[in-house]
Parts: sequence; C-alpha cells; structure tokens
Amino acid sequence: MPSAIPIATYRLQLTADFDFDAAAGVVPYLKALGISHVYASPFTKARKGSTHGYDVVDHTKFNPELGGEEGFARLSDALKRNDLGLILDFVPNHVGVHFADNPWWLDVLEWGPLSPHATSFDIDWDLLPYRARGGVLLPILGSSYGQALERGEIELRYDANEGSLSAWYFEHRLPIAPERYGEVLRTVVREAAAEDSPAGRAMLELAARYRGLRHPNRKEAPALKAAIKAIAGSAEIIARGLDAYRAGEDRPAQTLALHHLLERQHYKLGHWRLASSDINYRRFFDVNTLAGLRVEDAATFEASHSLVKRLVAEDRLQGLRLDHIDGLRDPAQYFHRLRRLIRSAQGAKAKPFYMVIEKILGEDEKLTKFSGVHGTTGYEWMNTISQVLVDAKGLEPLSEIWRQISNQSPNLTPVLRAAKRRVLETLLTSEFTVLARLLARIASGHYSSRDFSADSLRQALELYVLHFPVYRTYLTASGPTAHDRALIDETIARARADWFAADEGIFDFLRDALTMDLLKPGRPPHSAPRVRRFALKVQQFTGPMMAKSLEDTTFYRYHRLLALNEVGGDPAASALAPERFHAMMTARISEWPHGMTSTATHDTKRGEDARTRIMALAEIPGEWTSAVARWKVLNAPHLVLDGEMRAPSATFEYMLYQALLGAWDPDDESLVARIQAYALKAAREGKQETSWLNPHEPYEAGVKAFIARILDRKTSPEFLGALETLAQRTALIGALNSLSQITLKATMPGVPDFYQGTESWDFSLVDPDNRRPVDFAERAGMLAAPEMPDWDALAQSWRDGRLKFAWTRHLLRLRNELRDVFTSGDYQPLTVSGAHRDHVIAFARRHGRDAVIVAVAKSFAPFTQGGRSWPRPEAFEGELDVAGYPLPGGENKIQLSALFADLPVAVLKAKAAAGAKQAARRARSHG
Repeated sequence: MPSAIPIATYRLQLTADFDFDAAAGVVPYLKALGISHVYASPFTKARKGSTHGYDVVDHTKFNPELGGEEGFARLSDALKRNDLGLILDFVPNHVGVHFADNPWWLDVLEWGPLSPHATSFDIDWDLLPYRARGGVLLPILGSSYGQALERGEIELRYDANEGSLSAWYFEHRLPIAPERYGEVLRTVVREAAAEDSPAGRAMLELAARYRGLRHPNRKEAPALKAAIKAIAGSAEIIARGLDAYRAGEDRPAQTLALHHLLERQHYKLGHWRLASSDINYRRFFDVNTLAGLRVEDAATFEASHSLVKRLVAEDRLQGLRLDHIDGLRDPAQYFHRLRRLIRSAQGAKAKPFYMVIEKILGEDEKLTKFSGVHGTTGYEWMNTISQVLVDAKGLEPLSEIWRQISNQSPNLTPVLRAAKRRVLETLLTSEFTVLARLLARIASGHYSSRDFSADSLRQALELYVLHFPVYRTYLTASGPTAHDRALIDETIARARADWFAADEGIFDFLRDALTMDLLKPGRPPHSAPRVRRFALKVQQFTGPMMAKSLEDTTFYRYHRLLALNEVGGDPAASALAPERFHAMMTARISEWPHGMTSTATHDTKRGEDARTRIMALAEIPGEWTSAVARWKVLNAPHLVLDGEMRAPSATFEYMLYQALLGAWDPDDESLVARIQAYALKAAREGKQETSWLNPHEPYEAGVKAFIARILDRKTSPEFLGALETLAQRTALIGALNSLSQITLKATMPGVPDFYQGTESWDFSLVDPDNRRPVDFAERAGMLAAPEMPDWDALAQSWRDGRLKFAWTRHLLRLRNELRDVFTSGDYQPLTVSGAHRDHVIAFARRHGRDAVIVAVAKSFAPFTQGGRSWPRPEAFEGELDVAGYPLPGGENKIQLSALFADLPVAVLKAKAAAGAKQAARRARSHG
C-alpha cells in the first residue's frame, strides 16, 4: 500500500476527453516515473462539458462524462495494481447553479425558503427591492428582463413525464412554485376552451382542490403532479393552453400574464450585469454560476461528503486537497467534522490520511493549524523558490525600467489599493452591500450606536477592507484568536488614519463588531445572531476581495517582472537570500514538513519553465532594456491608434514582450492564437482599457491586430529576428533555472507535486492554455532511456525536453530509494565558500545515517556568456563544506567544479558521520 505521506504527487486534469479510463492508462507510466500518488482534479458530477470539474452540481455522484462509477472503479483498480494512492481535489465551498442540472438548486427555486435545501445556500431572501415576497436574484439574462420577455425568450413549458411546470430561458430551467399551479391550470383550460371536456373539468377540479397560497405544500405537491399526469388528454390541453403565457412583442396580454406569473415565484430574473450590484446569494468570487455552500450546516456537510466517506471506507481514497477553504464560514469547525467523518469511515482500520488545503498566505503570514491538515498545496513554496533563484542585482534596474514605462512608482501598495476600489465598485458590490446593511442593522439595534449612519458605516467598512492585508481571519463563533485580534486592530488603525470625517467612535464600533466584542457581558445588548453573522461573513468576503484585487487585477497591471506575478506571490518582492531560505526550510521541518511543494498548478499564471525564462531578465537587465527600446521603435507602426486610444497601451506592450519570451516556440503554429487569447484575458482582468463587465471592443481588436502584425514574419522580420536572438539566451538561462527549481522542489522539506506534463518543458500561459492535452505516449517513450543517463549528451540537446525528464526521473528515483530521508529527514544548511559562493544554494537532508547532499547553482548569466553557451564545470569557483557527511575518500570539501561536473545541480547520496545528529539539532535551534 502507498505510504500515508506521499513521496511525490502527480496532478491529472480529468475531462470528457481525458476520463477515468485514460487516467488508468497512464498509471503504469506514473509508477515508473516514481510517483506515489495520483492527485486528481474534481471528479464528482460537474456541469456537462466542464473542463476543470469545479462546477460541481452533485457531490454525491461520480461525473458521468468521466466514466461514472464503473470508470472510477477501473481507475481505482489500476492504482491498486500499481500501488499508487489517490488524492481527490474536493470542492466543499460551492456548487454549480442555474441551468437545469443541480437538483438542490432547482428545489430551492421551486420552494424558496421552505425547501429543505434552502439552508445549504447562503441566500439573503429579503434583500430584493420593491418585492412583496422574498426571493433570489437570478442574473442569467443576456439582455434586460423586459427585452427578454418581449422577445419571447422566456417560455413556460409543461413536462408530461413529471407533471411539472417550468419557465425556461434557453438552457436555464426555472421551476414554477406548486402553489401557482392552480392559476395556471385554470388559465390553460380556459385558453384551450376545454372547460366542458372531461379532462378540462378534472383539471379545474384539481385547481379548486389545491387553492390558496399554502397549497399544495411539499407533501401534497407530488400527488398534484401525479394527478395532472394521470388525466387523459391533460398534456394536449396544457400544450394548447400555454399559449396564454406565450410572450412576444405583439402579444401584450400574454406577455403581462407571463410576467405576473414570474413575479410570483421564489426568484427574480435579471440581466447578468445586475450580479455586481443586486445579487443576494453568496458566490464563488464573482462567478454567478457558482453558489456558495453552507457546509457549516450539519445536514449539508453530511450530504455533500457522502461519496467521499464511502470512498474512504472502501480504501479507494488516501487523501484530499480541499479547494478554497477561505470561502468557508468556519474552517476550523469544518476540519474537525471532516476528520471525524474520515475516522468513522475507516472504522477499526483507522490509519493516517493525507490532507492539504488550497490557501494563499500573505508575506510573513503563518498558516493556521487545522485538525488533520498537513499543509497547503504549496503556492508559498513555489514563490519562495522563485525568490531565492532570481538575481537580486537585477531587480533594481527592472524596477527603474518599470517606473519609466508605467510612469509610476514600483511601490505595489497604491496599485493594489486602486484595484481593490475597482473590485468593490464593480464585481463585489452586491456582497459588500449585504455586509454594510447588516452592520447598519446591528448599529440601529441599540440606542448607543443608532446614530452611526448607514453611509458612514459603509465608508468605514470600505476602508477596513481596503487596508486588510491578507486573505482572511479565522474567527470562530466563540471569538478571535490573539493573532486575529491583533490583525483586526492593526487594520482598524490604518483605516482610521485614512478617515477624514468625524470619528465619534465609529471605528471602535466596527472593531467590536468584527471581533464580536459587542457580545461581551456588560456591553450594550446587540443581536448575537446578527453580530456573529456579520463577523463571520466578513471573513468569507475578504478572501475573494483580495483574490480578485491582487491575483486577477493587480497581477495584470503591475509588470516589473512577470516571473514574480504568481499565485500567492508578491509582484514587488525582493530576492530571497539563501540564509533566509535556509531559515524558512528549517522552520518548515518543525511546522509543516508534509505540505505540498508546487511549481505549477492548474491556476498558475504561466508554465513553470516560462516563468524561469522570464526570471532570466533579472540577470541581463541592460540587454533587456536595450531590446525593449528597440522593439518599441520597430513595432510603433503596428500600434492601433484611434483618438486617445493606443492599442496596446505602453505598459501592456511591455507585458506582452515578457509573455512572448516565456512562451516562445517558433515551431508552434498556434502561438499567435495562444498569445492573442492570453492578451484578451490579461487585458480584461487588468480592468483598465477593457474588462469582462464592459468590454472595449476597439481596444481588444487593436491588441489582437498588433500581436498578429508583430508575429508575422513578412511584416516584422527585424523584430522577430531580434526577439529570437534574445529568446535563445533567456531560454538557456531559463532551462538552467528550471533544473535548479525542480531540484529544490524535489529535495526541500515537503511533498513535491508535479502538474501534468511538466516532467518535460512547460511554456504554457494562464488557463485554459495550461490545460491543453498532454502527450503521455511521448513521455512514456522517454522511459526507455538508460537508467544512468549521459548527462553531457542530454545537456547538448537540452531544448528537446529529455534533459528535464531524465533529471526529474532521477530525483524521483532518489526519493523512492531514500523515502525516510525526504519525508522525515532533518534539514541542515551547508556552507559554500569561494568566488561564486553567492551562486550556490546547498543543504543536507538526513535520517539516521542516510543522507543526501543537495546543491543548485543560480544566476547563470556569468557562467553562460549571458545565455549564449552551456556552462562549463570549471567556470564555477569555490567549494562546498560537507563536514559531517564525509565523502568516500574522507574529504570534507567538494570543489564546485567537481560537484557540477555533469550538471549545475547535484544531489549526492551520503552517510552521516557520528555527531551529525547533534549538528542538525544545533542548526534547528539556530534557525
């Protein structure tokens, strides 16, 4: 059986084109590669055609497009035959809604707050304005409600198989509340002139029997629907009679009849743009088709985790990756419940179960301890690796280049603040309005705070959100931890400093609401449910707020060095000194030794090797500056100018050149289309010249035309020649950076995760580009290479990807051979001396007497003639001190030229000398 702690995980993106059987087919390859656990994208039932699986519509079933239960069984059997474990990417926070495929959501639309599933969704039923009854806004229309109605795009239909009535807007099903069936039956019988027919009389009798707003109730509704079905000829009468509701521009009476019927439902239809201001259900970020789940509700938790529980009980699931835990109301409660569920499923055969969480940590933010959780999915370590490998000396010149091009300071804070304001004003206005109204209602609940106006409270809360520095706090119903209290206090202080109106205690009140101190004994009484709801909902809001503002806006506005614009990263970050890296690794050993270490995921902004290519610009900033200056002149004729519009903008053009260097492949016939698709997404995410909410089509067309022109060899031969010259250099430095990157990932504390296909070069762009099919047959063919590769030959042909594949396989073979060293071993920094000591990161991993010595080079420009030639071993001057891990000849030092004889990365097996254990302890204590 696979070990509880993975040796290495491999992420597979399951789709209809790469289903359970396709995954089962690559299991032997993954085993041979050295993988211990397959890490699968969500495979519970998702929306038809989903390319990612996060739009789950039924947590209790396998996705039929992947092969359903039978297909999963075949995959599971293949994993067991090859002794591989399975980790599922599970989505507890949200489900796919609208359309006609989520049974819980359809039931809520039909029955409103009376639906047993209403508690599963975070809906503020009473927030719809100018409406006599509560309801949920459905922003699904492509035009205004009036236009959709008059065009006949909303149609009332009868389902003869169910005996049910629903309105339909294209593929969206909108169940009619059963208490309205009576009026519909009377109308259709009259419209069909069937009052005197047996079927018509029977239908009118049913309408009379279930008369009134409380009938039929849930118990009576099935009987009513069955009775309608049972009436001979009812379907024909209803089909004719529904003409009374067939709206159209020349049918005012019918249009009004359908409108009146729709207005009496538990939902309100609206234009999709209304979502930003009027939506009253919690979404996943700003995605209207993903509604938040209230897993804090015990019944919802049990139902949504029933399939997971069964798979654990059957020993077909060995781990979970929990998606977007910051969206949960109370993550601590969730993980306590989840751990109990797993133990219950395992029964008497209880054993360790691997769990990691998708969590983005701010700079210097500590991960909260959750029950049963081994760590995160590794975004923070991906960025740590980038920061320790990037050339520190090149960042300052790049900051100056960015200052000149953008005409703004390289300081990230004002850029992020402006992005937050834009997101508050557009994408998340609805969610923020819910919070502001709730805060005002709390204030009005006692005479001591009723004079705080709703507008002032909204402004104060806005300042708090703008200044909040991380994704969220982790208050529980019992209150905040000392850390969270300090974070709230610090944010309140910054918000107060930015407030120019009279304070009069408004920020003290806001702080006490956020910490729930309003509920302490001796305080003026406020509604406890409202205060708790407000404090806990703010936590669910600040996460999406930061994600949309930083990852999905700022990252597309701030382009100093795109290699640092990565999920969980800081675009303005400084380089990380090796000493600081060692301290972080030493701390990780004691705190989170088994979390994942990632260098690419389905969410990263670019492929891991595209990132290392762009990182190379920090090593040749002078050449980069000259190149950009020349390219701007060469490409000036290709700009699209219209009045004040310049497509692309100067900053966007600068970003495009970096993206091109990262993805450059002159043999890729799809490159132009890929770059154009990336540019469209980047421009809309940046929300400056265009956006998803309000696309500026002339600008977008101009950017597309610009890309087509500069990448056309007939139109731009001089530019493309210059681009290729620099691209060859950054590609070489990037490849060397990549070898160091994967070596660190595979040997530093943690579990290395390999995103599908990245065992060879990965120059992809942001999704969906990074979810393209992987040629597993080609990769499996590389397994035929000798067990002891000819590293020199592979280095000479490094462009074909076989070098990265062979080194990855070598690292994984070592991890399997020395499992305890990597999963349970100590971490000890090693000293490098000599002229090039700043170009090497070295450490030892040890468990008992078994040890591994790791060394990677960095900042390769001086050793490669600025990226023009593969580095020679003798170019590295200095030595590595391996005292405590004596070499076969008894030496305690290794010359860098010998260490890097094969490649500028090295992983050596060693035996720890007596006393090494005490040395490691001293290193931990000093760290």
